[in-house]
Amino acid sequence: MDSKRTQRVGEEIQKEISSLLLNGLKDPRIGFVTITNVDVTADLQIAKVYFTVLGDEAARKNSEKGLNSSIPFIRRELGKRLRLRHVPDIVLKYDTSLEYGNRIETLLKDIHSESADDHENQQDN
Repeated sequence: MDSKRTQRVGEEIQKEISSLLLNGLKDPRIGFVTITNVDVTADLQIAKVYFTVLGDEAARKNSEKGLNSSIPFIRRELGKRLRLRHVPDIVLKYDTSLEYGNRIETLLKDIHSESADDHENQQDN
């Protein structure tokens, strides 16, 4: 039963932070950021917010600095928007799963093209 509640709270936090990124945060360092997931501990004390950034490494670092500096604002806004006794502490984590998935996809395409080339070479002989 607790896991359903933490999941719901995580989903609400994700929705509200995404809304804040679109409308509330005015930090110029924050680029095109997407909140991919929010994991909330069972006691609702800590929320790990996973994000990705469109752009290069410099854009990621700038956005991460901007997001980290806006954590107090985000917590205050979450306190206004969500009905929770205690607003969780926010820990930002860069989500590497998209990069990892793209790397795997590239490797699979390379393997597929190599096997197709080998198959063509065998048919020519």
